[in-house]
Amino acid sequence: MNNLFFTVACLLTALAAHGSTGAAPTDAPPSRSTRSSSKAIVASDLKLPVGFSATIMAEGLGSTRHLVITKTGTIYVKLSKLKDGKGIYRLRDTDKDGVIDEQVGFGDYPGTGIYLKNGYLYTSSNTSIFRYKLNDKDEVINPDQPEKLVSGLMAHTRDLSKSIVVDNQDNVYVNVASDNDACRDAGTGKGLMPCPLLDSAAAIWQFKASRTNQTYADGVRYATGLKNVVGLDWNQKTNSLFVMQHGRGQFHDFYPQYYTPKQSAELPAETMYEVHRGDDAGWPYIYYDHIQKKKILAPEYGGDGKKTGGEKTINPLMAFPAHLGPNGLLFYTGTAFPEKYRNGAFIAFHAQSAELHKGYMVAFVPFRNGKPSGNWEIFADNFAGTDLVKPTGPVQHRPCGLAQSADGSLYVTDDLNGTLFRIAYKGDANSAKKPSSRTRE
Repeated sequence: MNNLFFTVACLLTALAAHGSTGAAPTDAPPSRSTRSSSKAIVASDLKLPVGFSATIMAEGLGSTRHLVITKTGTIYVKLSKLKDGKGIYRLRDTDKDGVIDEQVGFGDYPGTGIYLKNGYLYTSSNTSIFRYKLNDKDEVINPDQPEKLVSGLMAHTRDLSKSIVVDNQDNVYVNVASDNDACRDAGTGKGLMPCPLLDSAAAIWQFKASRTNQTYADGVRYATGLKNVVGLDWNQKTNSLFVMQHGRGQFHDFYPQYYTPKQSAELPAETMYEVHRGDDAGWPYIYYDHIQKKKILAPEYGGDGKKTGGEKTINPLMAFPAHLGPNGLLFYTGTAFPEKYRNGAFIAFHAQSAELHKGYMVAFVPFRNGKPSGNWEIFADNFAGTDLVKPTGPVQHRPCGLAQSADGSLYVTDDLNGTLFRIAYKGDANSAKKPSSRTRE
């Protein structure tokens, strides 16, 4: 990677927790929202590649996490906090003016995961997975009587969300995160060996997508060693699961003899993996250092910031700067965007990086033959609506969920203020040159 990606000017005084390798910051002029802390961000404030534009479809939806869009344009969003007692909302633009004018809530549980497959709407709470049948109008038939597919998934005090995806063989996959940053023994500061959390957490679990009343005993620990995955997607080209891992933290807090505060703010990487049954990504025993470009033995298990480890663990396909918080992953299958975006991966980053002084953005990774084919880049920036080096006001939006509509547009949720963005391409996608990610439309 370009060394510029690893250059750090100074540390931010506060970080949202989670992140991984980089792209150069965009050099577009400051948007209007960075000039006044009193003015709310508008769609035109987003920094986008040439030819792209953004609109705001809805605001004030609540803590919108992941979303899906049916072929007829009906949108379903999952909320991590109940709004008017409901955790799922059906959204429609009935008069086709680009603004949501119908909102119907159902489901009395909060959560993150939502997925659409073969006429069913799959959703999750923090401990369970549900399924609803849709009619030919893309409406849930029995909103108060979902099928409960899975129950009893572990959830403690942090990293509660259960992200879900369904494959083509009637399997549903769910993330169960660890609530412990490093499987550390509170009494000694050393890592527990073996880590007992791996029996029920820090993994992707596979269950049947059409069987009710399943528990851990009915599922398969599909891939392990993943501290926390929020963004995940099934890649139809490779017929396999891709996940985005939130990295750990607190290196300097517990091991100042090995890590400076600067290193603690910049490590470890947020990582993208393609996972298959039986894979191990290595948490808590190792982490990925995107600066050294190595898998490093965790200090809880005898590491010093330099010793390598994890010879039998899988390698990340892509690494991103620390603490960016990848919360959404989407493989773009449409044709409305220029050729470079087709079959590539969009990632919604929910937090910010001290290394880049960037965050709250949507990034893009080009793919070819099922693998990343180039460096990642910032695709949509300035959701924060403020300068992240010298803030002029509070962060206004945190990108979380991603979805593609039938017309090839990209939708982005914001779980801070409940804004729903739509990003579209205005040019001729078939004849367009590669757009610059540095220019604001």
